[in-house]
Amino acid sequence: MSQSYPPPQQPQQPQQPYGAPLPQYGAPAAAPASTGNPGLGILAGVVVMLVVAGIYGAILKATDGATIGYAALIIGALIGATMGKVGGRSAALPVVGAVLGLAGLYLGSIFGYALLISASPEGPHLSVVDVLFKNFDLVNTVWKKLLEPVDALFFVLAAVGGFSSAKKTAG
Repeated sequence: MSQSYPPPQQPQQPQQPYGAPLPQYGAPAAAPASTGNPGLGILAGVVVMLVVAGIYGAILKATDGATIGYAALIIGALIGATMGKVGGRSAALPVVGAVLGLAGLYLGSIFGYALLISASPEGPHLSVVDVLFKNFDLVNTVWKKLLEPVDALFFVLAAVGGFSSAKKTAG
């Protein structure tokens, strides 16, 4: 069979002299623009830490001091996610998220035990504010006496939640 038209030809590239630089395709890659504000992210993380610590303390009071492992992970994750979204990409934010996750779990536990002590009929009959600020050593002693080995896992979960969610949600 014969062809009635010539076969298509490939366009020819202009010849470059030997050793000449190759042509660039597209614009050179620019460094990614920094989004977010790490300082504002840390401030937002502290605010969220205080809020979730209060919620966790109320949960502890409602469950008569029974700790919940998923709650520890959620505390860290909420803190880290907020920091990542507000603070953007920063190498320090995941580390700070882990530290704030630990602090949030501790403060929530302390607040929960303060609520339990103030509501106890055998207790010192003080308000929660008095228990927290005037008798903090009592609350801390109760917290230490009630620690169990599984609580170490809960603290690890809070730190991992804060670290990983700050890293994953960073802009």
